[in-house]
Amino acid sequence: MKQRLFTLFSVTLILLSTAHLVEARSKYLFKIGSLAPAGSVWVQQFKKFGAEVKKKTGGEVSFRVYPGGVMGDDQAMYRKMRVGQLHGGGFTMTGIARIVPDFRVMAIPFLFNSYEEIDYTLAGLLPTFKEKFQKKRLELVAMTEVGFIYAMSTKPVATLSDLQNSSNWSPSGDPVSESFLAALGISPVQLSIPDVLSSLQSGLVDTVYNSLYGSIVLQWFTKAKYITDVPYGYAYGVFLLDGRAYGKLPEKYKKIIHTAAAKHFPVLLENTRASNLDSRQVLIKRGVTFVKADKGTIRRLREKRDEAVQQLVKKSLSPEIYSQATALLSEFRKNQENGKDN
Repeated sequence: MKQRLFTLFSVTLILLSTAHLVEARSKYLFKIGSLAPAGSVWVQQFKKFGAEVKKKTGGEVSFRVYPGGVMGDDQAMYRKMRVGQLHGGGFTMTGIARIVPDFRVMAIPFLFNSYEEIDYTLAGLLPTFKEKFQKKRLELVAMTEVGFIYAMSTKPVATLSDLQNSSNWSPSGDPVSESFLAALGISPVQLSIPDVLSSLQSGLVDTVYNSLYGSIVLQWFTKAKYITDVPYGYAYGVFLLDGRAYGKLPEKYKKIIHTAAAKHFPVLLENTRASNLDSRQVLIKRGVTFVKADKGTIRRLREKRDEAVQQLVKKSLSPEIYSQATALLSEFRKNQENGKDN
C-alpha cells in the first residue's frame, strides 16, 4: 500500500512538473489575476479560452490564472500590471473605472430593464470603450458580466425607509453607488469586495449588492438572507491585457487571441445569465426570502437616480459618454415600440 501511494505521489509530482515546464517553454506567458473564485463559471470558461489560444499558437502563447483575489483587488492587480508582475486581469467595472472613468456609465442604477437593452447599448459603446482603454495602454479583449444586481440584507428591505435605516455597503472608490445612495440620504460603508463577507458576519454592514449567482459563489447569501426582488442595477467587468505585453505579440497571435475571445466569452455570457436564472431557486432552497418592493419606493428610487446622475456627469464620467449611452438606449426602446406598432 505504501509503495502504491509513493508511486502515485511521484507520478503526480512528475505530471505537475511537466505541466510547469511546458508552460515555461511558452514564448509569451501571460499571468492573469481575477477576483472570480476558482471553479466559478468565469474561471472555467477562461481556462477553455486559454487552452484554445495555446493550441492555436503551438504552445507559444499561454495564460496562467490566479483566481479568487489572490493577487489582490482590482487596484492591486492594476498596480502589478504596471510593474510587470501581472500581464492582464479580469476587472470589475468599479475597480477599473478609476483608470477609465467613462467605463462606469452602464452601472447607473435602474438604467436598464432587460438584457436586450444592455446588449444593444454595449454594442454601440464598445468601440469607444476599446479606444479609451488603449489610451491607457490596455487592450480590451472581452467584456464580462456579473448580471443584474439586487439589494441583499440581513433583514427585509421593502421600502425606502427600510433601506435608509440599514447599513449599506458601497464598493470602494465607486462614485456611482456612492452618489446614488447619497441622494437617498444614505452614507454607505465603503469596502473592497473581498472584505464584504467578513463585514456582513461582524455586522459592520447589513445591506449589500450583488447578482444572484454572485451571492452564492461569494457566500454572501449565508448572512444576507433577504433579497429585495427588483433589479437595482447592472454589474459587469472586462478582461484586459497589459498593452506592453500584448504589443510584443506577432499580429497573427493577436488575431488568435481575439478570435478565441469572440468564441468563448459569448458562451461565458450565456453561462452567467443561466447561472443567475438558476440561482433564484437555489437561494430559495437554501432559506433565502425574496421580498417584494413597495411600488412607491421603486418610483422614488428612479427619481433619485436622475438626481444622482446630475452629480455623476459633472464629476465622475463625461457628458459625451452619458449622452451616447442614453441615446443608444432610447434608440433601442423606440425601435421596440415601432416593432409593436407594426
